[in-house]
Amino acid sequence: MPARMDRLPWTKFHWSVVFGLGVSWILDGLEIQIVSESGFQKSLGMSAAQVGLTGTVYLVGQVVGALTFGRLTDRLGRRKLFIMTLVIYLIGSGLAGLSPNMWFLWVCRFIAGMGIGGEYTAINSAIDELIPAHYRGRVDIAINGTYWAGAFFGALANLYLLNPDNVAENIGWRLAFFIGPILGLSIIYLRRHIPESPRWLLTHGRAEEAERTVDEIEERVRREGGEISEVDESKAINVKPEDAMGPKVLWDVFVKRYGRRTMLGLTMMVTQSFLYNAIFFTYALVLTNFYGISKAQTSLYFLPFAVGNLAGPLLLGHLFDTIGRRKMIFSTYTIAGVVLLGSAWAFHAEILTATTQTILWCVSFFFASAGASAAYLTVSEIFPLEVRGQAISYFFVIAQCAGAIAPVLYGALIGDGKDRGPLTWGYVVGGAIMIFGGIVALVIGIDAERKSLEDIADPLSKVAEESGAAA
Repeated sequence: MPARMDRLPWTKFHWSVVFGLGVSWILDGLEIQIVSESGFQKSLGMSAAQVGLTGTVYLVGQVVGALTFGRLTDRLGRRKLFIMTLVIYLIGSGLAGLSPNMWFLWVCRFIAGMGIGGEYTAINSAIDELIPAHYRGRVDIAINGTYWAGAFFGALANLYLLNPDNVAENIGWRLAFFIGPILGLSIIYLRRHIPESPRWLLTHGRAEEAERTVDEIEERVRREGGEISEVDESKAINVKPEDAMGPKVLWDVFVKRYGRRTMLGLTMMVTQSFLYNAIFFTYALVLTNFYGISKAQTSLYFLPFAVGNLAGPLLLGHLFDTIGRRKMIFSTYTIAGVVLLGSAWAFHAEILTATTQTILWCVSFFFASAGASAAYLTVSEIFPLEVRGQAISYFFVIAQCAGAIAPVLYGALIGDGKDRGPLTWGYVVGGAIMIFGGIVALVIGIDAERKSLEDIADPLSKVAEESGAAA
């Protein structure tokens, strides 16, 4: 069955998967950008520290959601979870727009964060298992990169809705919170027609349903004009469903059997998260403290930054399927790090303006964004199917925790904007960390391009040919 899925041509069915599931990252980018402008601060009587805590509550919700729903997506299925997590997000974000006070807002932000954290695990798993191997890299990378499309539109929405000349101060931020739910409601219909992963069904004792699902997908592809080739019989595997995926099994997978891959995933996820959070959460402080840009104007500088981050995955994604994972991850991480090192020198020499500083950020993150998206792709495809959702959740949580250190550290390095030395060294460290991540990927990375997921990592339920259920 995996071979039948992987040899399918690209058709409207796969586009429906992309649009139906890929909206998750747009929603996350939208949410963070809307909250970052803190339009609700005055209406709800919040201090600066309480506004900062609002962002933290959302991130904590993501961590809890990833851990909770990561395990459930491996036990209950991809489809149930990508419906459930979307509904949770819709409730949390929608109610946030009705918040009468700070505590109500925090509860809603936590709920919305749980939904988005769960989306990361369920969606990455489903996409990798439904998209043919030939296209998996570029699709996954492009979808992960759409976070920045959400951030871009969130910034545009803030420019209009948070301007009291356009919308009343107590209304604008509430309307902003409704944008995500409206977008989410529009794709529920699409998700209802996306099938459960046949791979998941097969490894959970539902072989007949898996067979029927693949038959239906193939028939839909034929109706849409796709030509389906014969399946190589040598690609058949046998599985014996096994639901006991307790701590002992997880230890064996992540430490004993695939310890090298665990180190690869940790390095890639932590390095990209540290750099992103360091720059993304402090860029406005740099512009205001060192370049004299007003707080109201910083959003205008964010727009090209977001475009550069979105363009990288969209334009470079196909190279991860052609040139290969290891070479491209090494290249994108290293180039991003080198550009940041160059910007550190120019920043310290005081030869940059706010515009040229932003241009250098755009160039660096054009490559860093593609590399960061590839990090999510890597941790979702190099481990066995039965623990894929949990693998994504664990690495996501560790990356979030490591990345959470960066804004505090770099905020301290910025200080009052009088001394450029500390932040210069901060940029040097950030660039070096990315280069280190690229080198690790080159040395111990996995050549997963255009390979079936089962060729990259055997299912834990795989058995000898003479026993089990044929797949």
